[in-house]
Amino acid sequence: MRKNLIPEVKVRLDKWLWAARFFKTRSLARDAIQSGKVHYNGQRSKPGKIVELGAAIKVPQGFDIKDIIVLQVKEQRQGAPLAQLMYQETESSEKLRASNAEARKLSIFHSPKPEHRPDKKQRRQIIQFKQQ
Repeated sequence: MRKNLIPEVKVRLDKWLWAARFFKTRSLARDAIQSGKVHYNGQRSKPGKIVELGAAIKVPQGFDIKDIIVLQVKEQRQGAPLAQLMYQETESSEKLRASNAEARKLSIFHSPKPEHRPDKKQRRQIIQFKQQ
């Protein structure tokens, strides 16, 4: 008697991240995992880790980190709308990313750039201030 008619797909973590379009290439995904930037169920893992349904993954995206839950396991890379169906971002992650984006718009993270370079007198004042 057959229990499961659909064969179970086993996909490596680096391949799943590439298929879900978090990284352009598998080698970039592998490098991010090996450097400890990607966490699988709250722990560092290896690129060969088999992805399971319902797993929690933290993935860096630009200035932010996305907390996602795995909904589908596929090894083939698909279009962006289909790839977004493979995972769901947590509400706390969405709120944090939105607040960080708003803060970046208000330039809280980045200091304002000066309008021009300091002239000779201003450079001397800066050097004198640093030596105090």
